[in-house]
Amino acid sequence: MARRDSIMSKPKDTRGALRRLLRELGQFRLLIALVAAMCLCSNVLALLGPSLAGQAIQEAAAGPGQVNFERVTAYALRMLLTYLGSSLLTILIHMTMVNVSKRVARRMRQQVFDKLMRLPVGYFDRHQAGDIISRVSYDIDVISTCMATDVVSILTSTVTVAGSLVMMLSISPPLSAVALVTVPLSIGYTAHMRKQTQPRFVKRSRSYGAMNGFVEEMLSGQKTILAYAHEEAVDERFAGVNQDAAQAYYDADSLGVTIGPTMGFINNIGLSLIALLGSILYMNGLINIGAISSFVLYSRRFSGPINEIANIINELFSALAAAERVFGLLDEEEELTDREKAQTLADVRGDVALDHVAFGYEPGRRIIHDLSLKADAGRLIAIVGPTGAGKTTIINLLMRFYDVDEGAVTVDGHDVRDLTRRSLRGAYAMVLQDTWVFRGTIFENIAYGKEDATMEEVVAAAKAAHIHPFIMRLPEGYQTVISEDGGNISKGQKQLLTIARAMLYRSPMLILDEATSNVDTGTERAIQKAMRELMWGKTCFVIAHRLSTIQNADRILVVSDGDVAEQGTHAELMAKKGMYYRLYQAQFE
Repeated sequence: MARRDSIMSKPKDTRGALRRLLRELGQFRLLIALVAAMCLCSNVLALLGPSLAGQAIQEAAAGPGQVNFERVTAYALRMLLTYLGSSLLTILIHMTMVNVSKRVARRMRQQVFDKLMRLPVGYFDRHQAGDIISRVSYDIDVISTCMATDVVSILTSTVTVAGSLVMMLSISPPLSAVALVTVPLSIGYTAHMRKQTQPRFVKRSRSYGAMNGFVEEMLSGQKTILAYAHEEAVDERFAGVNQDAAQAYYDADSLGVTIGPTMGFINNIGLSLIALLGSILYMNGLINIGAISSFVLYSRRFSGPINEIANIINELFSALAAAERVFGLLDEEEELTDREKAQTLADVRGDVALDHVAFGYEPGRRIIHDLSLKADAGRLIAIVGPTGAGKTTIINLLMRFYDVDEGAVTVDGHDVRDLTRRSLRGAYAMVLQDTWVFRGTIFENIAYGKEDATMEEVVAAAKAAHIHPFIMRLPEGYQTVISEDGGNISKGQKQLLTIARAMLYRSPMLILDEATSNVDTGTERAIQKAMRELMWGKTCFVIAHRLSTIQNADRILVVSDGDVAEQGTHAELMAKKGMYYRLYQAQFE
C-alpha cells in the first residue's frame, strides 16, 4: 500500500506546471514589469542602509571629543528615509501582486469551470464531486496565495542577493570569498530537499481532494445515514480519511520546516568565518571597523534571502502540486467534437431506432450485447427489466452521453454520430430519477429550459404536473425562492417541478427515467395521462419499475442482460406469460 501511495504521489510534470503558471502570469507582463522595477528601486534603497550605517559607525569610532554628531545624525536620517522609501515601495509591490493573483485565480477558475462544462459524462462518473470541487477551490487558492506572496519574495530576494554581493565585493573581496563558501552547500541542500518534499506535497493535495470527496458524499446522504443510525460508522470512516489527510499534511510540513533552520545554521557558519577573517584583517590594518560593520550587515542581507527562499520553497512545491492537479483537469479529454460534416437535426419527426447495438462503459465489459429496438414517432415506449439490465444505459446512448461500440442509434434515419450533439439533445426533454433544482424562484426552475416562457405557460405546465396547488399554498407562490438543492421542499415536490420543466420544454421527444418514483401511484397515473395529452404526437421513452403505470404504453420493451427479451403491449406480454408476466405478478404478490 505504501508503495502504491508513493507512486500515486510522484509529481508527473512539475516543470510543465511551472511553465504554464508562468504563462498565466504572462497575461499581466506589464504589471509584473512594474513590480520588478519597484523591487529594484526598493532593494537599492534598502541596500544603501548598511553603507550609511557603516559610515555612521566609522564616524562614531573616531573617539571621544572627535565625533561629529551632526554627520552621524545626517547618516541616521538618510538611513531612515531610505528604509521608509523601501517599505512604501514594498507595500505597493504586495498590493499589485495581490491584484494580479486575484485576477489569475479568477481566470483559472473560469477556465476550470468552462472545462467542466465540456467534459463528457464519463468523467463525472469516474471522479468524486468533492475532489473536483477541491481543485476549483483549495488548489487554486494555494496557487493564488503563492503568486501573491512567494513571487514577490523571489523577485525581492534575487535583487537583494545580487545587490548585496556587489556591495560586499566592493568592501572586501577576501571577506566575500569566505561568505560565498557556504553557497554551494546551501544550493546542494536545497536541491536535495526539493526531491524529498515535492512528492509529499503532491500527496497532500490528493489527500485533501479525497477528504473533500468523502465529506461531499456523506453530506449528500445525511438522511440515509441518520435513518440507518450509521453515524458512528461514518464517524470512524471519516476519522480514517481525516487521519490520512492530516498525516499527509504532517509528512509534507514536518520535513519542510527543517529547511529554514538548517539553512540558517549554514548561513551562521559563513558569518562565523566572516567574523574570524574580519578580525584578522582589522588587526593587520587592512580594513576599518565601519567597513566590517557594513560587510556584516550586507552578508546578513545576502544570506537572509537565501534562507527566505528555503522557507518559501515548501509553499512553492505545494503550489506546483496544486497546479499539476488543476492543469491535469484542464488537460482532460473533452467530449468528442462533432464530425466535420455533422448535420443539425431539424424538423424532427421522432422515429428512433437502435440497430444491433453493443456497448460497455469499460473495454472488455459489455453491458449491452446485441440490442435492436424501434420507436415510431409519437409513440410511448416503456422500458422495463430487472436492476442492471441496461435500461439507463439505453437512455445514455439515446442522448449520446456515450457512443455505441458497435451498431447504430438513429433518429429519423440519421445516425446520431452524424448529428451535432446540441441539436440531438435539444430534441429531447429529460426527467431523471435524481432530481435537480437550483437556488432561485419556482418560476425560474420550471422555466429553466425555455428562457422566454410566460407566467401562463409556466402555470399550465405546473397544473399538468399536479404541482400548482402546492405552489399556490406557498407565501409568495411562483416567486418563492427554493434553497440550494431544494432543501426547503420535499423530494416528491422537486420531482414534480422537474416534470413541469420538461412539459414546458418544447421538444419532439421525451425521456422519463423513473421520473415519478417519488410520487404516489394516483398522482403518477394522473401525470402520465396529462403527459400523453401534452406530448401528443411526440415520441416518449419511459423507464419504470412500477408496471401498473405503463399499461397504456404503445410498446413495452423488456430488457434483460443488455438485450430485448420481450416486446409488445401490456395485454400481449401478459398473455405470453413470460418475463414481463412474472415481473408484473411479483409486484402484486
